[in-house]
Amino acid sequence: MKYLIGIVGLIVVLGIAWLASNDRRKVKVKPIIIMIVLQFILGFILLNTSVGNWLIGGIADGFGKLLDYAAEGVNFVFGGIVNPGQMTFFLSVLLPIVFISALIGILQHWRILPFIIKYIGLALSKVNGMGKLESYNAVASAILGQSEVFISVKKELGLLPKHRLYTLCASAMSTVSMSIVGSYMVLLKPEYVVTALVLNLFGGFIIASVINPYEVTEQEDILEVKEEAKQSFFEVLGEYIMDGFKVAVTVAAMLIGFVAIIAMINAIFSGIFGLSFQELLGYVFAPFAFLVGVPWDEAVKAGSIMATKMVSNEFVAMNDLASGNFHFSGRTTAIVSVFLVSFANFSSIGIIAGAVKSLNDKQGVVVARFGLKLLFGATLVSFLTATIVGLIY
Repeated sequence: MKYLIGIVGLIVVLGIAWLASNDRRKVKVKPIIIMIVLQFILGFILLNTSVGNWLIGGIADGFGKLLDYAAEGVNFVFGGIVNPGQMTFFLSVLLPIVFISALIGILQHWRILPFIIKYIGLALSKVNGMGKLESYNAVASAILGQSEVFISVKKELGLLPKHRLYTLCASAMSTVSMSIVGSYMVLLKPEYVVTALVLNLFGGFIIASVINPYEVTEQEDILEVKEEAKQSFFEVLGEYIMDGFKVAVTVAAMLIGFVAIIAMINAIFSGIFGLSFQELLGYVFAPFAFLVGVPWDEAVKAGSIMATKMVSNEFVAMNDLASGNFHFSGRTTAIVSVFLVSFANFSSIGIIAGAVKSLNDKQGVVVARFGLKLLFGATLVSFLTATIVGLIY
């Protein structure tokens, strides 16, 4: 039965994307089928094989070590604030971003990351039927982040037509940056985080290919990545450390605001309707949760967490899931977890539009205009990933 529901869910997700397509006649079926098959293969390997368990175990151990090293720095500055055996979200989950960001800066300075991003992107362009720039941007977004990635393609940003700009922004919203992955692994199981990262990469191409199909000519298919001005090692290190701290503080501020607002709205709805706002959203999202593989008796609560992620951000939803208040089955936990691993929420519209606008004012206005469609597409990517995991779990 789960396979029948999952297949129907897959058809519904792709069908919704097709109904919203800019030009249904231009949708290229072959690359989409290839990428869906790759999603199933990679998802199965990561979740159901000893090779996948070994690979994810190695990644988890690596990030675990990095978080231990980050804790040394955090404890040096903030040691004694927290009682033994306890943790605070800001110190334990967010501040390690500073250290991970510093490592990314080092790898950028040594030209290791640009090499990896460029050639993985070129390989993907052979599979997804899209341009080299789109493929590069998707990989770069998963490493550098949804705002920083546009700096590396600044030279081409002003020359891009609306349809190609949409694909670049959709990739940025569908993925997450490596600087924040370690923080996710504190709240979710590493296997779900890694699986979501891989599946979202292909899912972004699939949904964009359906919603926003187009052909890239050989003359247009040029990848010219902006080289950063030559800086010393410690200049780069200092910049990335400060960037990481800004991200941590920004996320903390967003969490304070969103958690407080949701608590207030929940109290208002409970007082008037006898039902909290999140419970109401749960009923709205329950049919979608059911279609991606969540059993009906858990669909309302799972839908509530999914909706919370979209209207606030992924950290609020992850914290709810990790709180222990929901006693989900293993399959539901896997489906909801992978759904949460992306930047698909309303605040990301402003972040991406602002990032593009800071580099090219005209294109920033264009991004703001298709912001809701951007969120729509990125949310479908999350549902697609959740559906794949529901079928193979």
